[in-house]
Amino acid sequence: MKFSLTASLVIYNNDPGTLVNTLTSFLSTTLSGHLILIDNSEKPTAKDLITDQRCHYFFNNANVGFGAAHNIGMKRILGEAKYHLILNPDVTFEPGALEKLYEYMEHNPDIGLLLPRVSDFQGEPKFLCKRLPAPLDLLVRRFGSKFLQAIFQKRLMRYEMRDKDYSRPFEAPYLSGCFMFFRVEALKKVGLFDERFFMYMEDVDLSRRVHQHFKTVYYPEVQIRHGHARESYRFNGLLFAHIKSAIRYFNKWGWFFDVERREVNRHL
Repeated sequence: MKFSLTASLVIYNNDPGTLVNTLTSFLSTTLSGHLILIDNSEKPTAKDLITDQRCHYFFNNANVGFGAAHNIGMKRILGEAKYHLILNPDVTFEPGALEKLYEYMEHNPDIGLLLPRVSDFQGEPKFLCKRLPAPLDLLVRRFGSKFLQAIFQKRLMRYEMRDKDYSRPFEAPYLSGCFMFFRVEALKKVGLFDERFFMYMEDVDLSRRVHQHFKTVYYPEVQIRHGHARESYRFNGLLFAHIKSAIRYFNKWGWFFDVERREVNRHL
């Protein structure tokens, strides 16, 4: 294999300054790496930001969605390394972070997917490990009033795995798509993103498929920072996309009679 690590990064009209910070974080690694940036924007304005030979730019000329765009990148470079990183354009991390994740995966061959500790840019922790969602979890979390969320507080805390010790590694069947450190062997076994999900829920689906065959693990010894804009809370178009993806997810895996969800969540 040519590289230690490959990465794909999908953008759509992202802030150039924020994107440069993400690229700088990846390029600070001492690992041999190859990153492909897939641009879903209307114009290829981000092309000029790619100045390092370890990075390649692909202008998609259409917004095909998050998962489908990452698939375009992965199909081009997936066989070049043992590990692949799905990276959001609003994520940064310190030098040495990728090396630690690489070493941890090397010493734990049963892990197929890894997520580090995540905080926002003010240092507040983000709880991005979750159990497999039921329809009620998503409905109350997104649309419930403060009163309703208070009633279901215990359930929501359990869904976000806040009953776990976030200072220690643990398994979680759903790890956030903002930063997904994959063993390529796992992706070859379960496949790439399901392109029926234009945006949202594709990370749940892929994490779940990997979890069926490998461990999917939260690893707090490495920390990243994530903008975590939660844009579906601010834009109706993205809210609609989120709802459509949730419907497709439950149509695929089951609404109320998802035996695997019940067993996985009970085991955790």
